[in-house]
Parts: sequence; structure tokens; C-alpha cells
Amino acid sequence: MNEPLRWQVRPQLREPLLVLSFEGWNDAGESATTAARYLAEQIGAAPLAEIDPELFFDFSVRRPIVTVEDGVVTDFAWPLSRFLYAAADEAHELVIGIAIEPHLRWRLFADQVLALVDQLQVRRTVMLGAYLADVLYSRPVGITAVASDAALLERHGLEATRYEGPTGVIGMLGQLLRERGVEVLALWAGLPHYIHVTPNPRGALALLERAEPILDVKLDLDPLRAAARECEQSMSQMVSGDAELSEYVRELKRREFAQ
Repeated sequence: MNEPLRWQVRPQLREPLLVLSFEGWNDAGESATTAARYLAEQIGAAPLAEIDPELFFDFSVRRPIVTVEDGVVTDFAWPLSRFLYAAADEAHELVIGIAIEPHLRWRLFADQVLALVDQLQVRRTVMLGAYLADVLYSRPVGITAVASDAALLERHGLEATRYEGPTGVIGMLGQLLRERGVEVLALWAGLPHYIHVTPNPRGALALLERAEPILDVKLDLDPLRAAARECEQSMSQMVSGDAELSEYVRELKRREFAQ
């Protein structure tokens, strides 16, 4: 069998920074993958490599996508994990992974990511994630972080998080990359668990606003800010139109005031 990691091109990059996002458990409101796609579009990223899904997915859980127009199949897409690359500026490049958390063989999947890291001589990685929490929808989306070195958090003025419990593929890859000597910084957006908005541009915006200086890129975030404002307005309407939800939000505000 061919290797699961398939290269479209093999460019000579200058120790690029790797940005990773994963659909699924690590991606509440699709905030992380929305942020990664927005970043890729903004910097004009091109295809670099992909991971064949055959060994890693239950296709009855994550099904291929078919497009039919006028009774004719015009497109068929497997659930691939893709990597793109672009020059952030004249001095450095970014590699952006927009992937899917695998159902099976996590360690073999990790081997494919690590092979890409080794091939490209990646020494720095920023991971994007989002989770559901008891937070007020009307407050700015909070970002917390996990790092391979506490000095990274201090350098970038990031709030450290404390957690013990189940983890996703981001947690596994972060540990493996750290053991490999790669600098790892994971940014996590906290979203309200009681309002389901997917995709959630507020989470994506918060991630990119914190990631922009870390990645040393200049992004036009105005379209995302406009989408975030519309999202917040829709959420406010949902809350005001639901008495039970409104009471829950009031209770959250009381708890916040009491702290």
C-alpha cells in the first residue's frame, strides 16, 4: 500500500511555521477550521500535501460528499486532511493543516503529520481549537492557551489554562511534537454551550486576532468582524425569544457578578 501522506509538491521552505486545525471534537462551532480556511485564503495558500483517509476513518460516520446536478454526478470528495502553504512575507512561510480528527489509528495518523514536520524542518507549531463552556454569549470570546514552554505564554501575553481529562488529536500531537523538540502553542476559543451556531465566526475571529501577531502576518479581518457582529445579533434574538434561555443567561450574569 502507498504511504498515506501524499505530496502534491515538495517546495524548499525556510523552517516554516505550521498551523494545525482539526474538525470534530477539537472544533466547537467549526471555529478553528473556519479560522484556518480564512487564514489560507488571505495569504493565498496553495496545495502541499494530503493524508489518504482510507486507514483512519469510518466512512459510515464521516461519509464522502457527492454533488449531483441535473441527475449527473459532478463531484465526489473523500474526507481528506489537507495541508497548504504560502509565503507569509519575504522572510517566512506558513504551512496550514485543515484536517479531520481521525476515528482510527491515531498513532499512525500522527506519524504522517510528524513525517511532514520532519520533511519541512518545522520547528514551530500553532494549533487552533475551540470548546464549549459556561460563558456569556455577549462577552468577547475568551482565548486560553497551552504551550510546550511557559515562557511562550508570557511572551505572547496569553492566559494559561488548567485541565485534566479527555483530549483530542490536538493534545496527542502537541505532546509528540514537544517530545520532538518542536515549539508548540495551542490557542483555544471558549464558546457558549447553550447556543449552537455553526460555523461560528466569533470564535474564528477571536482565534485569528490572537494568532495574527504570533504568526507574524497581516490579515484583513473586516469581513470576519462583520460576520461576527451578525452572528452576535442572531444569538441575541435567539436568547430574547426563548424565556428559558433568557433565564439561563441571566443566571450566568449573576454568577459572573458574584465572582
